[in-house]
Amino acid sequence: MLSLVPTPIGNIADISLRSLEVISHAQVMLCEDTRVSKKLIHLLKERYELTTCEPKFISLHSHNEVEFITALTPDFFDQNVVYVSDAGMPGISDPGQMLIRYCIHHKIAYDILPGANAALTAFVASGFVETRMLFFGFLPHKGNDRASALQEALFNGYTTILYESPKRLDKLLSELSVAAPDRQVFLAKELTKRYQRFYRGIASELILQMEKEIRGEWVVVIEASETKGSSLSEQDILSLDIPKKAASKLIAKITGENPKECYTRLLKS
Repeated sequence: MLSLVPTPIGNIADISLRSLEVISHAQVMLCEDTRVSKKLIHLLKERYELTTCEPKFISLHSHNEVEFITALTPDFFDQNVVYVSDAGMPGISDPGQMLIRYCIHHKIAYDILPGANAALTAFVASGFVETRMLFFGFLPHKGNDRASALQEALFNGYTTILYESPKRLDKLLSELSVAAPDRQVFLAKELTKRYQRFYRGIASELILQMEKEIRGEWVVVIEASETKGSSLSEQDILSLDIPKKAASKLIAKITGENPKECYTRLLKS
């Protein structure tokens, strides 16, 4: 069978008893980074006297995931297969979902163990009382894709959670200070680690605090907007007195459809 096992996001003591048990019986360890996983196993053996079946370590990450799963055969799971990401819950900004889908399609038994997750930890720590939230992971790095994703993150009506690298945190705060200057933002640095820090305020205030704090792994929680963004539908656009070519561009913008294909479809309708 397949087991997805969450690993500590900082503090090794957050490993669960169930995770230790499953890892101890693993015959194959699929790892986002085999070096990180081998180091974790070594630490678990030292601290918790973990014994293992000396599993085979196989690299499985975002760059080889499609190729790896395409080459799989169901009998691969006749052994105890465990997937771990470098830190946190597999399938959340890390591989995992494609493995689960493979198991579902091929009627292979699988299990998901609960455990550490940076997004949910930061969401609770933020103190924002809006309990509905959206998780966006990492925004695109630049260009129109980033601008569009940021607008969606800011004006969806929910508390929004982002991951951000220290290289782009200052850029994100500058963007927030312009796009939503009065919105409360919560920053969590190095969750569960020795230098864990929490910051809360409007983006322009946080920029001043971050000058000496930029290093580390960050989770950004943005307070929900008072009103949701536009929920314009295709029918709303088609009801407007505008040419079909212009309508097709607008529809493609909100649906992701190819504008030319959308235009052709509208001409046939």
